[in-house]
Amino acid sequence: MALHLLSRSLPGLIVESSSMIQQNTFSVSAAAAAIQKLTRVRVVDNSSLGNTPYHRSPRVIHVYTKNGVGKVGDKVLLAIKGQKKKALIVGHKMPGERMSPRFDSNNVVLIEENGNPTGTRIKVPLPTHLRKVEGDYSKVLAIASSFV
Repeated sequence: MALHLLSRSLPGLIVESSSMIQQNTFSVSAAAAAIQKLTRVRVVDNSSLGNTPYHRSPRVIHVYTKNGVGKVGDKVLLAIKGQKKKALIVGHKMPGERMSPRFDSNNVVLIEENGNPTGTRIKVPLPTHLRKVEGDYSKVLAIASSFV
């Protein structure tokens, strides 16, 4: 009864509110699927910091690019076990350009401030186009076990 009286007195308000509800649709762009802030990542080297279990997975807190979206070969800042460490992206879930591999997880390798890797082995295959990426990643490529 009360709803019927409300609809009689304010017909325009009910029609406008129902049309606003239907218009609140959004689309997820491709940038939302790449590595950005608060993305969970997997450390794939054998460093002690990345391999000991902890109740929180490592998360990206900063991406060192202009647009804030990380691809293979970009550096990121991780929050891992209450510490801040730099890492290098060596694989991500988002499909990249043609003939580049797509991974099941977002993979990173921990690096020091000068660019040297923290671990001594990388457990997963690295994409071969990481060799052509700008930046000196020769030490990371040297400790890799295989390439895809």
